[in-house]
Order: sequence, then structure tokens, then C-alpha cells
Amino acid sequence: MGAVRYRELSSTENEEELSLAVRARVEDARKLQGERFKAREFFTNARMEPADIRKFCRLDVNSSALLEHAMEAMRLSARGYARTLKVARTIADLGGSKGVGREHLLEALQLRGPLGEDVNL
Repeated sequence: MGAVRYRELSSTENEEELSLAVRARVEDARKLQGERFKAREFFTNARMEPADIRKFCRLDVNSSALLEHAMEAMRLSARGYARTLKVARTIADLGGSKGVGREHLLEALQLRGPLGEDVNL
């Protein structure tokens, strides 16, 4: 793979197009969440309660083992566990995925600090 030129990295040429694409993904994800929680008093993954997390953030066996390992290694609390799953669900929504997969969970875990605290973005 060749080196990337500074001009390519610093260019603002396609910035508006990229912003519009991101905005569309976010709007689509918000619609999904609105539909998911239409019978509730809230409409975002961030407001999910434990029963909602169990229902909408189901993990396969391998992803569950990954999260268990991460909880021990990163010393995640129950709150950290729930927040990680909510973020993973949102990442899945942004990608248009019906379920939370290993890749979504890994990305959510990467957004946490080395000891499990949230990274300030």
C-alpha cells in the first residue's frame, strides 16, 4: 500500500458529502430505535433498561465469552456492562445490522479506556 499524501488527508473537498452520508446513517439509526421503542416512553438505546438490554442486545456464545473476558480484564461494573451493550447496539444500528455482533461489541469496547472507563470523545 502506498503512502498517503498530506493533501489527500487535509482536503475538505468531500467533507459536505461525507457529512450528509453520516447524517443519513444517524437518521436511519434513530428511526430504527424509534420503531424498536415505540411502545415505550423513550426512543433511544441509551435509555434502555436491563430487560430491554436482555431483549435487544443478545449476544452469540463467542461474543458473550468476549464480553465476559473484557469485564474481567477491564474490571467493568454492571453499569459498564450495560453501557457497553447499549453502545454496541447503537453501533449495530448505525451499520443497519439487526443483531449485535462481535464487531459491534469490539468497537464498543474500544471506545472505553484501558481500565473500562468511558473515553471522552
